[in-house]
Amino acid sequence: MAPPRVIVVGGGLSGLSAAHTVYLNGGNVLVLDKQGFFGGNSTKATSGINGALTRTQVDLGIGDSVKQFYEDTLKSARDKARPDLIKVLTYKSASAVEWLQDVFNLDLTLVSRLGGHSFPRTHRGHDAKFPGMAITYALMQKLEALTEKEPDRVQVLKKARVTSINKAGNSVTGVTYEHNGETHIADGVVILATGGYAADFTEDSLLRKWRPDTFNLSSTNGTHATGDGQKMLMAIGANGIDMDKVQVHPTGLIDPKDPTSKWKFLAAEALRGEGGLLLNSDGQRFSDELGHRDYVSGQMWKEKEKGKWPIRLLLNSKASNVLDFHTRHYAGRGLMKKMTGKELAKEIGCGEAALKRTFDEYNQIAEGKKKDPWNKKYFHNLPFSIDDTFYVALMEPVLHFTMGGIEINDRAEVLDSEKMPFEGLYACGELAGGVHGANRLGGSSLLGCVVYGRVAGDSASQYLFQKVLSSGTSTAQQRLNQITLHIDPSQGRVSLQWHNDTADGKDPASARATAPRSVTPVASSSPTKSAATPAGEINPSKPNEVADFKIPDREFTLEEVAKHNQKDDLWIAVKGVVMDMTNWLDEHPGGAQALFSHMEFEMLHDDEVIPKYASQIVIGRVKGQTLKLEY
Repeated sequence: MAPPRVIVVGGGLSGLSAAHTVYLNGGNVLVLDKQGFFGGNSTKATSGINGALTRTQVDLGIGDSVKQFYEDTLKSARDKARPDLIKVLTYKSASAVEWLQDVFNLDLTLVSRLGGHSFPRTHRGHDAKFPGMAITYALMQKLEALTEKEPDRVQVLKKARVTSINKAGNSVTGVTYEHNGETHIADGVVILATGGYAADFTEDSLLRKWRPDTFNLSSTNGTHATGDGQKMLMAIGANGIDMDKVQVHPTGLIDPKDPTSKWKFLAAEALRGEGGLLLNSDGQRFSDELGHRDYVSGQMWKEKEKGKWPIRLLLNSKASNVLDFHTRHYAGRGLMKKMTGKELAKEIGCGEAALKRTFDEYNQIAEGKKKDPWNKKYFHNLPFSIDDTFYVALMEPVLHFTMGGIEINDRAEVLDSEKMPFEGLYACGELAGGVHGANRLGGSSLLGCVVYGRVAGDSASQYLFQKVLSSGTSTAQQRLNQITLHIDPSQGRVSLQWHNDTADGKDPASARATAPRSVTPVASSSPTKSAATPAGEINPSKPNEVADFKIPDREFTLEEVAKHNQKDDLWIAVKGVVMDMTNWLDEHPGGAQALFSHMEFEMLHDDEVIPKYASQIVIGRVKGQTLKLEY
């Protein structure tokens, strides 16, 4: 029988935050994920994590307040606002950001203002990497280190698909999952952090059911975001709320080589936060670029109805320098192009005079000399000039986030249709509905993951410990009542009588144990089985040992590598190492498209990712090239 523990389902930022919280509280934890890698959609978050009244804001002299963040979120959530959940999200935001900084040594000291925010409060780091990846990877690394250091307390099992939630009455007892073609049961307190359904194009699609108008849009989500948790929880009576509240993000990057692809990469809201402009096919602005996401998407659809697509996002040289990593990353994937103002006017087809007029008018608005038709209030990285250079990309609205989900309370307990909590069942992250209301603010997805991941971890730990203490007290008292102690000083004996009473009150099997005055305990010679081992499973998932990594002796020229450039035959060369990605595409958390860019792999991943997670697909080295892989 498995020892008392918390089972976390989902290895994105919310699940990882919950797992670390359980561990730090002193509990045992098992993390199950259906993917071969942790991260989920959390690694794709490109703008940052919100926090109000953080020490970073204080150091920068930003006069934000928790109350103002609460009010901004309340306004964004509109008629679907849940003040109790929003209060937890906003009032715990600073401690969430600082927990990441203090426990995981993360740099979150750059702050930007995103759409719908009264103050700059979206934090990211100076290392330029996408904050979602930087944050999630730090928690992933530390959790995997704990599986090595304390395997009795922390275990991870990947490619383990949870298929149902087990319960007795209103109490949840664990989960049933599939792994290596077999079905297993894991007992414990359950935290579900399985993500949203913004890529649910399955036969029983939640998108088709609740928002059929969005079903044909492209998605920024990984293929794993199919609403598994929502479906399992509603099957046992959990309450789904706001399921039609699906966020369509205005700025999905269109790949000129594959414009109709169902999968789009997100243009970070930070691009508009740092001063990026949206222009229609006449070279004109048509919105407040920092408005709420649904508003900007709505304005884009209006332009389409007028026949004024495509829509372009452009950053001038100042904004491009601030977001150098982003622009290089997008350009490396072929999703952005660098060009002069005159080249931009030619590509749009509006003429230099029209583009210059747009820029001049925008500069006047920013200087307060002219009123903006769309009431924009915040301006950054000015001025705009046709003599400048720009990074430019084509845009379209895309499925991005689901505000709807499973109803929870402010303790992250899952509620049923009667608003009553299940015992021993918690939900967090995008799975949980009601946290963001009708519309989510940029920068609050990562925040929701960390805040409610920690809340779920705290609540689950408290429930687990209360259960253990209650069970322990009851058992101990029962055993104590069965023991009779006899002390015989004249004989130097201590006798214990154990009463194994039958239903008729008799004790046919009582036993006596006699011990000498001095007793020496005997240590067990056999090691105890890992306390976190799930029933029926003895091989938890672990990263490969970096020290064991060896590169095969085979050598390939870059010309030979370049010939393997299709989905059913894909090789890439990274820092002198050649990898065969063909059978790995579906497992890559960034999606198959991300692997077609060698530059992207180098920009987004630390060198140790290859020996730890991809050693099995390394087939050799690049001929005549110095190996640059450091691990």
